[in-house]
Amino acid sequence: MKFEVIATSRNVQGTGASRRLRRDGKVPGIVYGAGAAPVNVELDHNSVFHQLKREAFHASILSLMLDGQEQKVLLRDVQFHPFKPLVLHVDFQRVAADQKIQMRVPLHFINGDVCPGVKLQGGSINHILTDVEVGCLPGQLPEFIEVDLGALTAGHSLHLADLKLPEGVELVALNRGENFGVAALVGAKAE
Repeated sequence: MKFEVIATSRNVQGTGASRRLRRDGKVPGIVYGAGAAPVNVELDHNSVFHQLKREAFHASILSLMLDGQEQKVLLRDVQFHPFKPLVLHVDFQRVAADQKIQMRVPLHFINGDVCPGVKLQGGSINHILTDVEVGCLPGQLPEFIEVDLGALTAGHSLHLADLKLPEGVELVALNRGENFGVAALVGAKAE
């Protein structure tokens, strides 16, 4: 999925300038990385706020149009107001097509309602992880990773090593030797 974010560079900095921007319906932000100097930017609040509601926006390569020039970036940090629906600040990191990146990607669980442990043994699925950190080139970054629970039975669980990953994508935890549980079947009666 392709997302486009429109931003303009800003020269004013500081708390007072950021408050004035927010009052005018703008969001202060910064773009950094890929060996270039950091650039302070301002974005339209409503468009950014609505894009942030989409899960894929957080785990995709974004096209940032900064003063008419396109840059490929990742969303690295977002600050929200504690109780108002207000975005306070956004951080973007530039990416180079030939350098590996690390990014958190959500997990989408399928076939949990039809697996033998739920259907025949009366258990329920416990989702241990909801996202994982992957390492890959920017062009290979998946929007999500699908976890098939169709074969889960009583007393079994799925681990990171059991996940089917797209080509060129690797799990950072597995590279460190950590094979965490992803989902487990609980409360089932074994035959």
